[in-house]
Amino acid sequence: MTLAYGVVAGLLALFSFYSGALKAVRSRAQLQPMMAWVDTMPMPAVRALGAVEVLGALGLVLPPLTGIAPGLALAAALGFVVLQTGATGVHLRRGDRAIGLNVTLLLTAALTVWLATVWV
Repeated sequence: MTLAYGVVAGLLALFSFYSGALKAVRSRAQLQPMMAWVDTMPMPAVRALGAVEVLGALGLVLPPLTGIAPGLALAAALGFVVLQTGATGVHLRRGDRAIGLNVTLLLTAALTVWLATVWV
């Protein structure tokens, strides 16, 4: 189970770290082509979401690697379920029906929650 958690959580963390880092450092104009929703969101909120994603990615990976505060991995995985549920809602409210990536990330986060409960 530990290997399965490592693979699934590692992939989710990798994607989330990259996505969060982009949101944290790029301008609205640079984000607009790949994330159309940023035009309706205040940039401090976009930056905060980026920081949450980066911290969540670290929370998925560091506790299992260090053995310190293993409950944080479960909390981070639950946070990603909440984050992707909200992201899917934002896309649907905007009339954007291309939510395949969000649903995939939501299911991956849910699987990570399950694996974390077995691992913790």
